[in-house]
Amino acid sequence: MPAGRFDGSVSLESESLQFLPPPFFNLTQLVDSFKAKNMNEDDLVVLSGAHTIGVSHCSSFTDRLPANPSDMNPGLTRLLQSKCPVSPNFTNDPTVVQDIVTPNRMDNKYYTNLLKRNVLFTSDAALLTSGKTALKVMENAFKPGSWEKKFAKAMVKMAAIELKTAANGEIRRNCRVVNKY
Repeated sequence: MPAGRFDGSVSLESESLQFLPPPFFNLTQLVDSFKAKNMNEDDLVVLSGAHTIGVSHCSSFTDRLPANPSDMNPGLTRLLQSKCPVSPNFTNDPTVVQDIVTPNRMDNKYYTNLLKRNVLFTSDAALLTSGKTALKVMENAFKPGSWEKKFAKAMVKMAAIELKTAANGEIRRNCRVVNKY
């Protein structure tokens, strides 16, 4: 990431999800949400690869359980059903890893998982509903080093969305901490 950019002086977890496409979006909704931020289908497919790391609350995908057999691998369905309550709620909403193959490694396994239908979200499965995006998924899955380079570029592009200025931001001395006044 380029250094010297302005960041906000307030960061609230409760506000973060309003800027991300929800996990239940279909491909048309995903493309439209990316276009609204001046990003394209390439960016959509590449940045979806971030689901190769991290966890998700069961409530983000239980609408897919029991899954349509053509939409989710039955083995993954059974695994998730064993870990997630039928109706997750505020007091009972466990988390599961997003990448069942390499959950703690930032790599392109998300794409091979996707091709095997081993993904959690409707928005992930949606990437296979168009020949154009499915081809991009295959490129990222099978062309070594390709996804990582594209991901770095897409992250820089995304970081340039709605940039802060000196009037509404600060250049942080430590990127994870708001400067002390």
